Formats: sequence, structure tokens, C-alpha cells
Amino acid sequence: MKVLLTVLAAGSLFAGSRPVRAELANGIMSVVDDAVITYHEVTTLNEPTYEALVRQYRNDPDMLEKHLSQVRKDSLDTLVKRQLILHDFKTAGYSLPESVINDLVAERIKQDFGDRATLTKTLDARGMTLDKFRQQVRERFIVEQLRLKNVSSEIIISPHKIEAYYQVHRDEFKVEDEVKLRVIVLKASEDTNAPPAEKLAEEILTKLKEGASFAEMATLYSQGSQRAEGGAWKWYKKNELTKGLGDIANSITVGKFSGVFSRTSGDDYWVYLYEQGQPVVGRHYGVDSETKNEKLLEERKFSDASAFASLPPPQEFYLMLVEDTRPAHFSALSEVREEIEKNLLLGERNRLEDQWIERLRKKTFVRTFF
Repeated sequence: MKVLLTVLAAGSLFAGSRPVRAELANGIMSVVDDAVITYHEVTTLNEPTYEALVRQYRNDPDMLEKHLSQVRKDSLDTLVKRQLILHDFKTAGYSLPESVINDLVAERIKQDFGDRATLTKTLDARGMTLDKFRQQVRERFIVEQLRLKNVSSEIIISPHKIEAYYQVHRDEFKVEDEVKLRVIVLKASEDTNAPPAEKLAEEILTKLKEGASFAEMATLYSQGSQRAEGGAWKWYKKNELTKGLGDIANSITVGKFSGVFSRTSGDDYWVYLYEQGQPVVGRHYGVDSETKNEKLLEERKFSDASAFASLPPPQEFYLMLVEDTRPAHFSALSEVREEIEKNLLLGERNRLEDQWIERLRKKTFVRTFF
């Protein structure tokens, strides 16, 4: 008898479940040798994905069913592969000592639950027994060990292969125009005793025009998360910025700062530009229903305060400095070598695993009802 002795940490071993009709939950979706895969197992494997799809396509039943069907298919395929591997473990004459399982269970309890009492409460809440938890730990370990045995973890990707991939897929490593910003953020307050954010923003702007350091002003006044860094943001691709923010950044030359501007809340929002404390331009942004991209929907000029009064109120006020820009360019091979190697390793492992699973399918009875 062969014995697997290497202990390898496993990931999360079970998913929460929702009540479903018994006849549906127990419906058979596939049989692998003598193991049955039920509808309930398939649908609970990727439950968060199902819930996200329902939220996204609740008003489009046809599209919802199309995506749910694909997720079910992918989940079933994952479970069939798992059972093929477990069947191979059983028929190949391997064994796994109880002492190894005990150690794995103890490590999983310590890592995920802290103690046995917390584990028990969690399992009770999920309707799972300790024996079932123990079985899942055992099966996860077996699957991982046989993957290591049959799909080499020591695949070597040569420098030549990395360089060849870089040359053929060079367009994948194109970096769009980038911008480095510093931003002062002031939040609008409902406290009537607090100084108005727009007034404070204008005062800061006056100081900046008089020569004050933007970084120092940000450190003193900004309410943004980058306050401690003097309002400094990381390098951003210009197309990564929201459309409203990107339009402001594109209008500023390097080393210069903006006037005061503000933004309303939500994905459908307004950006207001100010002069001497008064809004003079309003830009309305939203998502295009066809392209799903953010775009400028309309622009208004305000002749007086009354034209602005009926629009959504601003939530935050800003001042922006464009510190630097970088034109579109290709990342150097040295910058993406590690990424390419990881991708090639993953591709090779997937190829070898597909070959291994196909061999298991050929010698195992598999029937799917999907």
C-alpha cells in the first residue's frame, strides 16, 4: 500500500448553503463510478457567483439563465474532476493514515476557527457535521497531493520561451498614458457651525497661488486617505480615472494645479467647477447604456445661483495638482518577466492537468445529466 505523508495546507473546505426543495437538491447531475454529484452540490460550489448574477441580471431573465447555466456547467466540471481524482486514489491502492487526517483537521481548526468550540458553532450554523468536515479535509488533501504527483510542480520555463512570448504578445504589455496627481479632498458637512468646504477650498487655492506648497496644504487640510502623503496618489493610467476626474486632469499642464471643483455622489454624478466660490460650470456624467462606458452626458453654464439650486448637492470638494505624466509606452521585458513566467507556468500546468484528467476519464465510468 502506498502512503501519502506530505501535509499540504488546504483552502476553505465548505460553502454556505441555502434551503432548496429536497427533490431538487438531491437531483442527480452526474455519476462518477459509484459517486453521485447532486444539484445541491453544484449550486453551492459557487453560491456567491450565483447571487451576484441574480443581482446583475434580475431584469433580464434570458441573460440571467445563460450565465447561470454556464456557472453550473463550470461547477459540475470541477466536481467531476474532483471525483475522478478521488476515484483514482481509491483504485490505485493509496492509503491515508488517520493520524495524518487528525493533524490536517487540527491545523485547519487552528488556522480557520481558532478553537474547536468555534468550529462546532460554525458547523452547526451551516448545517454540517464534524464527520463531514473531516471528510472534506481528507478529500481536499488527497486531490492536492495527486495533483502534485501527476502535474509537475517543477516545470521550468526557459528564458528563451519568456522572451519569445514577450515578442509575440508585446501589445499585451502596452501601458496607456499615465498621470501622477496630488489631490486635496474636503468633504461637505451638514454641520452649520462648520466652515463651508467650498469656502475653505477657495482659501487654500489663494494660498497655493501665493506660493504655498501643495503637499503641505494637503497634509494640513485634506480629508482624503492620502493626507499623510501630502495628497499624493500613485501613478494612474488616465483611462483608470473616473471620466469627471480624468477630464479635469487632462486640462492641467504638468506642475500646475486646478481651480476648485466638486462632485456629487453616485455613479450618475455631476462635477461642478467654481470661480470665486461660485459654481460656474456643471458637467453631468453617467454610464452609456450601449457601450457601458462612462461618458459626459451634458454640460451647463450657470449664470446665477438659481440655475445651480435644483441640481444634486456636492459631496466633496477638490483641488488637484498634476505632478507628472508619462506617455503611452511598452513595459520593458525586465518589468514583466515575472508575470510572463507565472502565466506560462500556469498554462503548462493546466495543459498537463487536462491530459491527466482525460486519462482518468477514459478509464472511469462517467455519466452527466446536464
